[in-house]
Amino acid sequence: MATTYKVLGQLNPAATTLSTAYTAAAAAIVSTISVCNQGSSPTVFRIAVRPAGASIDPKHYIAYDTVVQAKDTIYLTLGATLGSSDVVSVYAGTANLSFNLFGAEVV
Repeated sequence: MATTYKVLGQLNPAATTLSTAYTAAAAAIVSTISVCNQGSSPTVFRIAVRPAGASIDPKHYIAYDTVVQAKDTIYLTLGATLGSSDVVSVYAGTANLSFNLFGAEVV
């Protein structure tokens, strides 16, 4: 079994839209997610892990309407293990947020 630590996904989604940041092709470990607010006002974000790409459900959220201050970055250190076809979805309160997922795919 080989693993390579890398950027799993990067996304600057449209405001108020749930978007896919990463879909696991095989088993993967998401170690850290960064949420960067480039805007001049605080805003909120949401992050969900949807097993096997299931339709969104309240139980999938690992962060919900969490505030990130203006010109600031939040790092969530998770170590979340994903199975094949699991999906990490993100939501930005404004279009000024970017998301970066770091981790390893287990091959």
